[in-house]
Amino acid sequence: MLMPLVALVMALAAPNITATNIQERQFVECTGCPQMVAVPAGRFLMGSPKTEAGRFDAEGPQHVVSIRAFALAQTPVTSAQFLDFLQETNYQPKPCNPLLGLTWHAPGRGLAYPPSQNEPPLWPAVCLDHKDALAYIAWLNRRVKAARPALAQRVGPYRLPSEAEWEYAARAGTKTARWWGDDIGSANANCNGCGSVWDNRVLAPVNAFAENPFGLQGMLGNSWEWTQDCWHDDYVGAPVDGSPWPAQDCARHVIRGGSWDNVPIFIRSAARSAASADGGEYDYSSLTGFRIARDLP
Repeated sequence: MLMPLVALVMALAAPNITATNIQERQFVECTGCPQMVAVPAGRFLMGSPKTEAGRFDAEGPQHVVSIRAFALAQTPVTSAQFLDFLQETNYQPKPCNPLLGLTWHAPGRGLAYPPSQNEPPLWPAVCLDHKDALAYIAWLNRRVKAARPALAQRVGPYRLPSEAEWEYAARAGTKTARWWGDDIGSANANCNGCGSVWDNRVLAPVNAFAENPFGLQGMLGNSWEWTQDCWHDDYVGAPVDGSPWPAQDCARHVIRGGSWDNVPIFIRSAARSAASADGGEYDYSSLTGFRIARDLP
């Protein structure tokens, strides 16, 4: 599998993506590993212009960021994928909303249950804090290293995306508020006003909507997604190389994408928010999941 990944990096020298080569950029490394999509290297203008409808001050100033080629999961981690992790490890996430009793259940003996009764396997796994995402990724790295001993001495290779990588992937070469255009349109995503059958009611399957030009699904709407970055109130001093932005006090991390109950101003490529790393903010933690990134050779 390593040689094909090297070949992918060679092929991703420029972000010239067409429908004909999206399938060639997809790979799965092990049983239970997510389907990854190789994202090309490139430069982009991160943040939103002051003229963008719905813009928040935290989305500026706009700045040019260079991104190395990397891979991102085609969809967020699903309920079925997260249950596999719980069944194998007996890891027990904290409740995301104790008042409503929302929590994943891992009683042991290879048993695990999602927060919602009869939860569809292709829903994005939500009700997860930042530590839960990191625990899943650590398990996934152990699994892929067992399948590929050559990776045993490496850190990773799976991780959360940086905030810059996330926005670059969500934009997929576009400069509009959303990858499909400036207007929210109809049935492009799941939110409170997106025109889908799931709007402001329930989660949608991770594959319910069209791929963006990079071949990624569900980057906007449905569920928020954790990134590596600590929260900063604006982009003054932000990295310009695509790396995650740490902070001395990292009590909150950046989440991206918006969720099924957010109005359309949150369903934009540049929209960003902060959530407590321990899931203490119930409105966010019950709506937040994550997708996996991967370093490429």
